[in-house]
Amino acid sequence: MIYAENILICIAVPLAISLLFTKGNARRLLVCILTGMIVCIFSAYISGFLEVASGFSSEDTSIFLSPIVEEVMKLLSILFCIYVFEASNEEIQLFAVGIGAGFATFENCCFIISAGTPHLTFVLIRGFAVGVMHIVTLVALAKGIQLLKTYKVCSLAGIAGVLSMSVTVHGLYNLLVSQSGISSFIGFSMPMICAILLYLVNRRTEGYD
Repeated sequence: MIYAENILICIAVPLAISLLFTKGNARRLLVCILTGMIVCIFSAYISGFLEVASGFSSEDTSIFLSPIVEEVMKLLSILFCIYVFEASNEEIQLFAVGIGAGFATFENCCFIISAGTPHLTFVLIRGFAVGVMHIVTLVALAKGIQLLKTYKVCSLAGIAGVLSMSVTVHGLYNLLVSQSGISSFIGFSMPMICAILLYLVNRRTEGYD
């Protein structure tokens, strides 16, 4: 058994201190990484409560409940940044990348400390699949919100549509990797494929190098 709060303190304190010596986008990125870690631990609390309250097994919770909880929490953090700081499209993506990276990093740290690192393949899967998946879904959320703002249709229905997309991707990933065989191979490959596609979209729409 691990205490996630202790891990959060060990990782978050150096990052928080580094805020004193940074400014501009570097500081914003660090704040977003810290926010992602906090969002991750609150999502775990909520998912754990729902698992007990619903009577679902751990696997069912992972497939049916956790994607909804985690994506809603990540969306709320992005919306907070947008409406409080009146973020531009570039800043929205920066917030999404930072929060996604913080969420993925903290979750991977907790999981590896809890389960150990039996072999390199396990570590690579956690890094290139699970970790990337959290960044991909949040960047996709950000891209969707950017489109809603561009076409001035940033309504509740539009935000719900963007959220349903990220929840579907997240839930599909969890469902695919829950079974061994070809389905898990497809699931582990999906985040990197999505990341490459999003990168290409960025280069095409925003002129990224």
